[in-house]
Amino acid sequence: MAKLAQNFAKYLIHAKMQAKGLVERPDVIGAVFGQTEGLLGSDLDLRELQRTGRIGRIEVDVKSNKGRAFADIIIPSSLDAAETSLIAASLETIEKVGPCDATIEVSNVEDVRSQKRKYVIDRAKSILAAMMEAGVPDSQTLSESIKESVRTAEITTYKGLSCGPDIMTSDEIIIVEGRADVINLLKNGIRNVVASEGSKVPDALIELTKEKITTAFLDGDRGGELDLKKLMTVAEIEYIAHAEEGKEVEELTKKQIFKALREKVPVDQARAEAKRESMSRNVSERARPPVQDSEVEEQAEEASSSPDKEAFRILLEELTGTRAAYLVDRSMQVMTKVPLSELSNALDEYQRAYGIVFDGKVNQSLVDMAIQRKIAVIVGTGYKERVTKGNITIFTEEDFV
Repeated sequence: MAKLAQNFAKYLIHAKMQAKGLVERPDVIGAVFGQTEGLLGSDLDLRELQRTGRIGRIEVDVKSNKGRAFADIIIPSSLDAAETSLIAASLETIEKVGPCDATIEVSNVEDVRSQKRKYVIDRAKSILAAMMEAGVPDSQTLSESIKESVRTAEITTYKGLSCGPDIMTSDEIIIVEGRADVINLLKNGIRNVVASEGSKVPDALIELTKEKITTAFLDGDRGGELDLKKLMTVAEIEYIAHAEEGKEVEELTKKQIFKALREKVPVDQARAEAKRESMSRNVSERARPPVQDSEVEEQAEEASSSPDKEAFRILLEELTGTRAAYLVDRSMQVMTKVPLSELSNALDEYQRAYGIVFDGKVNQSLVDMAIQRKIAVIVGTGYKERVTKGNITIFTEEDFV
């Protein structure tokens, strides 16, 4: 039978040895077996107990100092408490180890199961706390969860554009920027929604706005204003709704969505407000002191600046084979390095990022995500598909040859 491992022992006998001379580990083990043999009878003979697996492998750690030897002895036991105590006491009868006089003293007998019991109790407490914190969801929560799942599954397409199932049957439609916005509105029961998807307004969407009463539901940031100008140039928009300032449509709660749609304004009113703001800015600019020549030169230099291809090439070479991405600022300093799977979260965190350099091929989904987050440059190993770039500069390995 195999020797008993300490993990399966009930008790651990801890003893310390002192010898008046230098001895080695085999001397200590030999003394333990030899000088206790027959002392407690054949039933408690250490060799027999170890053979049957009731006593485990004896661990001995010997150290020497100033011509004397010291050792820590550990003996695992699966015997009961009384028999283990007898084995422990028998060690103290040893008087010689190797050629040297020696003494052995049992320091303690450790109940291994007490440690396991403590672990079980502590773990049970943490499991119970987690169960109580999670609780049992009420029927309302379960119902809403099911409804949300069904609504999300209802997303469909209209001539390649993500949309809700009522886009053709409803007299009114709501235009949002991307697929994530469509999903959020579907979750909250709005089914007549369609995404413009990309920097260019698709012809299919332009034709649809001619047939339907159209509301443009835009993000509450500068990107939303740019999307509005783009839509008003080519599509027939009747109403305009904005998310709260600084928020995107995909982030809004149900209450915020319906509040924004209730406060939508007719497009003529929005144009008039924009015109008033423009006139106000012109007045302010006329009242502003003349710009110095040095300032004009700085502005011209900034306007004419272009992406640093060589710096981007070096960063792309560093990433080769890593399946990771860099976010860089305008001074070409690396803001962070993340796995490709965490790129979207990193863009949310580093909102002032100027460019993305990544070990992978550029696709339309990444371009749309970059447009949404105002990224100026994307650098990848190649193209996965044909993409609509919009106003984003894209470099691949071929551009650096």
